Amino acid sequence: MPNLLLIVIVILIAFFLLFQFIKKRKTEQVEENIEVDDKTYTLEKMTAFVKSRLDEITKINLYDIGLSEEELKRRKQKKYELKKALKGCTYGDVNDKKYIKELIYDLLSKEYNVNETNISTSIPFDLPSLLTAQDKFDIILYMYKNEFGYEAMAEIIKKYHLDDLKYVEGEAKPCYVITADEVNKIFEEENFVLTFDDKLNVVVQRIYQHYKGYSSIDEIRDMNIDGISGGVSGLPESFLSQVAQSDGDYLQQIADHKVPRACDSIWIMFHGKSIRLAFLSFGSEAELKRVCQNIYKYNNPGQLSDTNGYKINEMKDGSRVVVVRPSMSETWAFFVRKFDVKRATLEQIVKFPGKEDTIDLLKYLVKGARIISLTGEQGCGKTTMLMAMIENIYETMNLRITETAFELHLRKIYPTRNILSMRETETVSGQDCLDVQKKTDGSVNIIGEVATDPVASWMIQSAQVASKFTLFTHHAKTFPDLVTALRNSMLRDGVFKDEKTAEEQVVQVLNFDIHLVKDFRGRRYIERVTECIPVEEKNEYTYDYRKEKSLEGKLEKFMDNATIFFTKTTNRELYKYRNILEYQDGNYVLTNPITEANIKAMRNNMDDSDLDGFDDFLQRNWGIKLKREDDFEEETPAEGTKKRGRKPKKTI
Repeated sequence: MPNLLLIVIVILIAFFLLFQFIKKRKTEQVEENIEVDDKTYTLEKMTAFVKSRLDEITKINLYDIGLSEEELKRRKQKKYELKKALKGCTYGDVNDKKYIKELIYDLLSKEYNVNETNISTSIPFDLPSLLTAQDKFDIILYMYKNEFGYEAMAEIIKKYHLDDLKYVEGEAKPCYVITADEVNKIFEEENFVLTFDDKLNVVVQRIYQHYKGYSSIDEIRDMNIDGISGGVSGLPESFLSQVAQSDGDYLQQIADHKVPRACDSIWIMFHGKSIRLAFLSFGSEAELKRVCQNIYKYNNPGQLSDTNGYKINEMKDGSRVVVVRPSMSETWAFFVRKFDVKRATLEQIVKFPGKEDTIDLLKYLVKGARIISLTGEQGCGKTTMLMAMIENIYETMNLRITETAFELHLRKIYPTRNILSMRETETVSGQDCLDVQKKTDGSVNIIGEVATDPVASWMIQSAQVASKFTLFTHHAKTFPDLVTALRNSMLRDGVFKDEKTAEEQVVQVLNFDIHLVKDFRGRRYIERVTECIPVEEKNEYTYDYRKEKSLEGKLEKFMDNATIFFTKTTNRELYKYRNILEYQDGNYVLTNPITEANIKAMRNNMDDSDLDGFDDFLQRNWGIKLKREDDFEEETPAEGTKKRGRKPKKTI
């Protein structure tokens, strides 16, 4: 009996060891039986292999392999890094993307045995006539990226003037578009000679973008452009089903790609111009949907669902992303807006003749702690201008920022300054953010965008009591429109009930408005800088009726006072405005001088070094000579007389 028990135990141990050995062999064996044929090295087959292999690496149970303690620790660290990179690359992290691409490169070259001969099965590098426009563009962008880095897209567009207005087939008017014919011509002209390493890197990028990237826009999104969007033109899926029931010929045109679909819609924003990439496509509605569902996921902003049909968030690199989906919108769509913090300086933004005085004016407005609005349409450069102006705020002032989505990222530009940004969440309102900011030693309050009624209310609050001065952006077209919009927002938000009172509060807060314009050529410039001048109410009533002897005379004087009263009640002018600077015929021109009240307030907020420069600026442009102690030339007084100074031309 004991012998039988011993035999059973030995057999069980043997089976266990055999099981462990087989399991270990399976984990170490990698696609040994790959059947080599023409289809093995297609992009689809290689993508399937990469997915399977990476899934295997991340899911393997390291404790079952029987590794040494040191090897186990090393493999666990590599597994953790891979999982982290696979997650991070979907957020737009270029470092994680680089790590995953290098891993895919190794898998294909070392395990899948991709070589110079079979790589052309995936993309026909050796037969340019068989390359698609997307294949050629991927090669062009890769080669330019090797030389210019993330400026590659900008260099291609500038070199070949791809941002010029042009007529294309099927369009009655000129438009901004890059066509497949243009890509073909560029490819022929460049005549690249690709090494095996270049070819494999192009293949790796194509596999990566359909596996973990953002499909056809993956590399373009990383470039230094103003933004990229998709799903904003072409026919949505819902329309195709309606056409199928009524017009078979039209449906055939769509199937032949003669009529663009929503998934064929890719647009970039470059130097203020919205350019359609007619040669690129997501390929299918499902691919566009996948990109939309992944591109907004950084920092877990919540689920995009049918009941919550949009999401506003930022990506890992600071880009702002907005995603919409049916049934809120007619199709899946996304909008990525990029902000180039390296170029956010006034010297790089203000470019036309007269720029020196314009830059000085903007600097002194900020140094003088004026409440400034930056207005203009979408894409005209308000946020970039705001970033540039912040550079001139004194280092001693603490900055507090309130935004809907983090866009300014001022700590990247000024890492040593006292800056804190806050934004609304589902549980914390913007009003709560503002209330907290009042207790955080803030000197300057910056509001990213005044786009809703509550935000307008926060702006007025912060400008009145919460900070030394405030900067904000708005979409108003004219200065009266800005005042009216802020007034109406205050009324709708319930802060005031009377129009005049609300408008009076607005004009008392506003000092200057900088209005930016993006014209049809894509040029962006400052159209005007406007000063707001509140009109003080004067007592114009008289008591002349007392001097009148007759009743008719007294009644006439009383009616004069009544007329003044009704005029003030019904149509009293609360403010005036005038342009300090204007853009005229391609030049910046300083027009009306700044008012005395604002000059005095600005000088009170400047340090001595800026005071001298500001005084010179005023005298040089408007002939204003300020009355200061050090402006007077001392004369040797006669005995028994007082000192006397030289009288200036124009004094304040």
